[in-house]
Amino acid sequence: MTEKEEDIDQFHTNVSIATLAALTRLLKMNTQTPSDPIVRTLDAAGTKEMQEAFLPGESPHDVASVIQETMDIFDKRMRLTHPHCFCYVPSCPSPLAWVGDLFTSLYNVNAVSWDVSSGPSAMEQAMIRWLAHQVGLPASATGCFVSGGSMANLSAVVAARDKLLPPLRRPEGTIYVSDQTHISIKKCLHIIGFHEHQVRVIPTDQAFRMDIAILQRTIAADRQCGRLPFLLVASCGTTNTGSIDPLHALADVAKEEGLWLHVDGAYGASIALSDKHCHLVNGIGRADSISWDGHKWLFQTYGCGIVLTRDSTSLAKSFAVDAEYINSTTPHGAVNFYNFGPELSRPARAIPLWFTLRVLGRRKMGEMIDHAFLLARTAEDEIRRYAHWLILAPVTASIVVFRYAPPDLKDNELDELNLAISTRLLTENVASIFTTNIRGRVALRFCAMNPSTQTDMIMKVVQQMDQVASTISTPKSGLCKDCKD
Repeated sequence: MTEKEEDIDQFHTNVSIATLAALTRLLKMNTQTPSDPIVRTLDAAGTKEMQEAFLPGESPHDVASVIQETMDIFDKRMRLTHPHCFCYVPSCPSPLAWVGDLFTSLYNVNAVSWDVSSGPSAMEQAMIRWLAHQVGLPASATGCFVSGGSMANLSAVVAARDKLLPPLRRPEGTIYVSDQTHISIKKCLHIIGFHEHQVRVIPTDQAFRMDIAILQRTIAADRQCGRLPFLLVASCGTTNTGSIDPLHALADVAKEEGLWLHVDGAYGASIALSDKHCHLVNGIGRADSISWDGHKWLFQTYGCGIVLTRDSTSLAKSFAVDAEYINSTTPHGAVNFYNFGPELSRPARAIPLWFTLRVLGRRKMGEMIDHAFLLARTAEDEIRRYAHWLILAPVTASIVVFRYAPPDLKDNELDELNLAISTRLLTENVASIFTTNIRGRVALRFCAMNPSTQTDMIMKVVQQMDQVASTISTPKSGLCKDCKD
């Protein structure tokens, strides 16, 4: 062995030793207790200091010290796996997903074509079929893994546009969404060239589900004006309230009107894996396309999104390309995934989810999903036990939306009070329960996803939340200093 080869070998040995030590620390650090900090955030001075201190230099640094710097960087974050983290739709990945990610990174396969990724591509194809079956799509369904719900929605909308809108009539194309539709739909419509005046926002009912009667009247009026309705977007688990649109009724409308039905199931499609609650998503299998996030309720790390289409040719008609430097020979029945989505470089995203489900099985995954329902029902029941708390929307899935509303305060004062409650809860490390707007008013929003969170923890958090709310509000002056700052 030459001196250069010995240096390389020693370098790899040092990296391996340092990495194994770091993995042991990381596995311990990711097991968090309620007393651990929920969030650590950089201020302006800390941001500047970190950026200046950790930039690459001309000289090398030893691996162990850079690993410590990496841990310092990631220490400044919201701990979405904390048992008291209830903001957004928190990603709480299974340790099995970490292992799957490790394999994906180490093998570093570009899962775009069969000739370079036959094994991972075969399993991605199998997982697409398995997931499609879980939500009730026919055997003809296809799809691919993408980075998340935004890219899944984008891919599906492109397929819908290309199938139903002749290029010269795209300015007349009309899309129907609800007032609870996720912002990623608005973004993807803008990206592919649609304007705001082409999007109809349909009001929702008291359960925050798209109003079918208003939808039908709006479609009829648009046709009379010479517009070309082509896309109906349903929500299976809205981000605001967790509501699920009437999927069968919307599928009926889409069929009658000749529309493409896309279901944004980034959050709620996972309910299909639950034996207890799968009835809530009945009708999702009638969609023309579905978006689904594994990094939400399938307990995966970020970067696990899925787009599914009923028609096996839809995605290929929009995304299939060829070039003289592509020489992939694909056996019968196999696919090149660069023809199913916008990416030409993509990791083997299906492997961590496959690994997780292969170890756990579908039934166990469903029970983990059921646990989040239990946590949400517990939160709702506990909130109702205390005075002056209002539940603002039906609790459909794992999201509870509520508001503290003591008497003799105006709406704007109640808005400030609930914002102050959210801030104090995080400042005092009680819980991360952020706010949203419900029918124009500030509300607190709780989303349970974490399998390590237990019902007794929920009860304690609600009790502490009520205590915080009571100390902030003052009957005589209306609000305390927390609300006025």
